[in-house]
Amino acid sequence: MKAVTISLFGFLLVIAAAIISFCDGNSKVLCIGSEGQALLTFKQDLIDRSNRLSSWVEGEDCCEWHGVFCNILTGHVKELHLGLLSTSPDAYAPAAEWDAYFRSKLGGKINPSLVDLKHLSFLDLSNNEFGGLAIPEFIGSMKSLTYLNLSWANFVGAIPHNLGNLSKLHYLDLGINSLFEAKTLQWVSGLSSLQYLGLSLANLSKATDWLQATHNLPSLVELHLSGCSLNNGPSPISVNYTSLAVLDLSQNMLSSVTWIFNLRSLVSIDLSSSGVEGMIPSGFQNMSSLKFLDLSWNSFSSSSTLNWLSDLNQLQFLSLNSVGLQGNFSSAIGNLSSLTHLDFSNNQLEIEPKYLESLCNMREMDLSNNTINHEVSEIIESLSRCSLDRLESLNIASNKLSGNFPDQLGQFKNLAYLSLLPKLHFWSHSILNRGVVIIERQLGNLEHLDVSNNMLEGNISETHFSNLTILRSFWASNNMLTFIPNPSWIPPFHCEGIGLGNWRLGRQFPQWLQFQRNMYSLDISHAGISGPLPQAIFSDLGDLFLSKNFFSGSLFNFLCNSSNNLKVLNILHVESNLLSGEIPDCWENMPMLEVLNLGNNSLTGKIPRSLGSMRLIESLSLRNNNLFGEVPSILQHLVNMLVLDLSENQLTGSIPAWIGDKLSNLELFQNVLVT
Repeated sequence: MKAVTISLFGFLLVIAAAIISFCDGNSKVLCIGSEGQALLTFKQDLIDRSNRLSSWVEGEDCCEWHGVFCNILTGHVKELHLGLLSTSPDAYAPAAEWDAYFRSKLGGKINPSLVDLKHLSFLDLSNNEFGGLAIPEFIGSMKSLTYLNLSWANFVGAIPHNLGNLSKLHYLDLGINSLFEAKTLQWVSGLSSLQYLGLSLANLSKATDWLQATHNLPSLVELHLSGCSLNNGPSPISVNYTSLAVLDLSQNMLSSVTWIFNLRSLVSIDLSSSGVEGMIPSGFQNMSSLKFLDLSWNSFSSSSTLNWLSDLNQLQFLSLNSVGLQGNFSSAIGNLSSLTHLDFSNNQLEIEPKYLESLCNMREMDLSNNTINHEVSEIIESLSRCSLDRLESLNIASNKLSGNFPDQLGQFKNLAYLSLLPKLHFWSHSILNRGVVIIERQLGNLEHLDVSNNMLEGNISETHFSNLTILRSFWASNNMLTFIPNPSWIPPFHCEGIGLGNWRLGRQFPQWLQFQRNMYSLDISHAGISGPLPQAIFSDLGDLFLSKNFFSGSLFNFLCNSSNNLKVLNILHVESNLLSGEIPDCWENMPMLEVLNLGNNSLTGKIPRSLGSMRLIESLSLRNNNLFGEVPSILQHLVNMLVLDLSENQLTGSIPAWIGDKLSNLELFQNVLVT
């Protein structure tokens, strides 16, 4: 009988699965004609620049269309997956990559024909660009919806309260839009089945009932109210979310969070930048189920203790970044063997390396900007005891560490990010070689390496880089290193950011740099390079530092060459070189420029009028050249400019009345200007 019961139960499961299953193109039941027509009407009002909906063609089975899922038995449209799944590119990704990303977003209007999809239970329009539209009121009448995601879609205006009529909703995310001030959240009380509520960045500063309203949702598992301008203490009610597991109240101004300690079921708490002050509450010690805790960027008392941490042995993520802590908290983390991410950066903490030995699951650790005063080898040795195969990111920069590259560093095979700056005292050439060999031969998975501002000294060769095939950024400025490779050398890596300031790179512009792709930042200042500036430079470059070299000749080919795409150039430093000739008049090609320094050269002529087209410029220095003529009036339109240095030239005429109105720093000395 038991076997029969199990078989019958299994049969029923198969039948149930078949009834609720969806198809994405293999359905044998065609979609309902009227529903296909409703989708085509919906498409007509959309802007689809990347043709994501090219499969939506009249006469074709709509169950095979992109993003459309139908009931396999009835043909009714059950789900619309039209959210943009691809994540945004890196901040310094090429402009073409960003353009492709934005073109992939749907825009236009949302046609009410969606109401005709009577069986629609799932609607995802997230991560699109609806150009400031209000959330359509008609969505509140689509009562079959169980899932609604309109996040990251640039909706504006008030939240329609009739969304509270969607009593079947399990998931509602309206976050990361520009939703206007809401005076109440009472409308959510009708969503009795809701398990996920996301309203991040909605203005809830006057919705003092937010806690009462959400507290009445019996099935709520996740609550995301980040950046909602919550600035009052919660109402004095007895809080007991029976099922709440994830709570995000970050980026608010909360006066009290003690009510949270009643929520023993929480596994994730984010209170970063939430305005909490005073002693770190010890009430966290009773929340033994916690796996994620972020208290960063609050103003806690420096005398706070962390003894309560030792009871949170399930904790996997802990961030106390920039919270004003002082002292030694080593013993508090020794029991946190489940930790995978630890961020204690930007405090004044001392940590005994031996307490790191038990952190066997550690993947990312940031102890930067503290007062750790130990040999770096002690830290590396402690971490190597049991986290060799897991550690992917280590930042111990800006402490009081000393010593040399430890041999154990090379054993972290999965290390992708390493920052040791500044002032590790790697004194001798032999110690340097050992350290570089460790990095080059044994840390082949490194993607980001930062050893800037140390006392590294000696010669680097091409072989030191032979194993760094996936390196994406290399920051090593302000050391005393020499690197002059063979002119035909082709590097094995393609870096997006390189910092070699104060290295000795030879007299010629480094030819190997031409093989780098998607370069967003390059610093080769004070590197002993001479000759003309390169006529071709990286397209999509954001920051360029060429100062304190011996570059000579004109700026024209470098700045005005049509092959150079400088449209996203943000910072340009070419001061303290031997440049001559007039300042080119092609600055309209660099509309994103915020910092420009051409000082301490031998440039002549008048200040070009096209400098006035750089509407984002904040700092402009032309000091110590041979410029003459008057200060052009077009500069008064640079409304973002804070720093202007025209000193040590031969400028004449009157000092303009507009100059200095909004500047924080103005230098005009050693000219022939009159008041």
